[in-house]
Amino acid sequence: MNKKGKVYLVGAGPGNPELISVRGLNLIKKAEVLIYDYLANAKLLKFAHPQAQLIYVGKKAGQHTLKQEKINQLIIDKAKAGYQVVRLKGGDSFIFGRGGEEAEILVEHGIDFEIVPGITSAISVPAYAGIPLTHRDYTVGVAFFTGHEKEGKKKSAICWDKIATGIGTLVFLMGVGNLQHIVSQLIKHGRAPDTPIALIRWGTTPQQKTVVGVLDNIVQRVKEQGLKPPAIIVVGKVVKLRDKLSWFEKKPLYGKGIVVTRSRSQVSLLSERLSALGAEVFEFPTIQIEPVNDYSALDAALDKLSKYDWLIFTSINGVKYFLERLEHQGLDIRALCGLKLCAIGPATAQAIKDLHLKCDYVPAEYRAEAIISGLADIGIKNKRLLIPRAAEARAILPEQLSKQGAKVEVVPTYKTVEPDTNKEELRKLFENKKVNLVTFTSSPTVHNFVKLLGKDNLPVLLDGVSIASIGPITADTALKYGLSSQIMPDEYTIPALAEAIRQQVG
Repeated sequence: MNKKGKVYLVGAGPGNPELISVRGLNLIKKAEVLIYDYLANAKLLKFAHPQAQLIYVGKKAGQHTLKQEKINQLIIDKAKAGYQVVRLKGGDSFIFGRGGEEAEILVEHGIDFEIVPGITSAISVPAYAGIPLTHRDYTVGVAFFTGHEKEGKKKSAICWDKIATGIGTLVFLMGVGNLQHIVSQLIKHGRAPDTPIALIRWGTTPQQKTVVGVLDNIVQRVKEQGLKPPAIIVVGKVVKLRDKLSWFEKKPLYGKGIVVTRSRSQVSLLSERLSALGAEVFEFPTIQIEPVNDYSALDAALDKLSKYDWLIFTSINGVKYFLERLEHQGLDIRALCGLKLCAIGPATAQAIKDLHLKCDYVPAEYRAEAIISGLADIGIKNKRLLIPRAAEARAILPEQLSKQGAKVEVVPTYKTVEPDTNKEELRKLFENKKVNLVTFTSSPTVHNFVKLLGKDNLPVLLDGVSIASIGPITADTALKYGLSSQIMPDEYTIPALAEAIRQQVG
């Protein structure tokens, strides 16, 4: 029996990837074919299944990857081939998104489909600009219009004489190119020349830009500001509220471009905190965490866990991969009975606590040197210490602990490798002056970042770019490449790093 295809017309929301619906996100994860538009945030694609076909059919002014008829045929062909197809469109596909036309075609071909509404830019973008479309003190009515009607039409479908004075708030989508015409028609048909108007470009995203004026001067202001599509146009007295209600563009890191170099599996926490503060975050992982090729040393240690006195973890990854191997060997946390546990810092300690285990020692300063002095004070002479950690970690910890009379055994538990990062894309960000700050969370992130861009290119590419390092070891590594860290938190944690950036950059 042949598999039956189905098409999901999914609204991707206004641009901010967090504003997609739960249903829409779940369908992206399950899609076998994902056909997406120019206005659908590319960050949503990372949720797609690794085996999914990703097909870009974006259209913007003067640049059409495929004509609508060919997009329709593509959707039909994929569905008839038995695929589960997600047609991902910016905003809501039924509001100037041609979703209705695509749905009609599917009905004509007998293809099963589902509509998944999205948050339209018509309402969300003004909200992010601090403009409520309705307000009891200003208006009780709002209407939406396309600012770019179907090509070839001899007569406009917009009744300018009716809308100019008959509706309080007017919202035009895709109207930047026709701004002069829109303004002149409204004034011609009775709208006051001093009526407030706002244009919001790339609303709800870190690239959001707002230009405010009145009908009489907005064309000149937009020209002076160099505002280009895509943008939403809002006309009406409610625009006056922007000065009071603007919130998104007042975030402390708004307008700042920040490169995050953590491993792909750990990038989210820092990215989320910086994004919440208004930054435009560029995720370029420069390290990737992987299991070691040879587990023989770790397995041998697991076989004799009862022989050790201390188990020392220097990272969350050490905890993760140690426990995974413990389970692989048919053991569980009961095997740690009698062992004292040490964690390098609060994040690692929390990973241990999540296992319902208690740390016996966490240093006040979160680095290897503090572990050495702290354990020396506790007394580790003739004690057996096991340190499961990265294969490439610094030698100082086992060396100094051994000098204290401890019997130290280091076992490689995971390794850091270079990920498949698009170095040309990274380079262009710096060449185009899109980056204000680079963050480093470990020495390997520094080494591989420099390797990607080339040490000789750093003075030019990073001219005017600040550096934020999570701690002194990382900062020292950066300095060896001529990169001086302007930002370093007192506490060497991701939350503290984000807060230090907020305080010094915001």
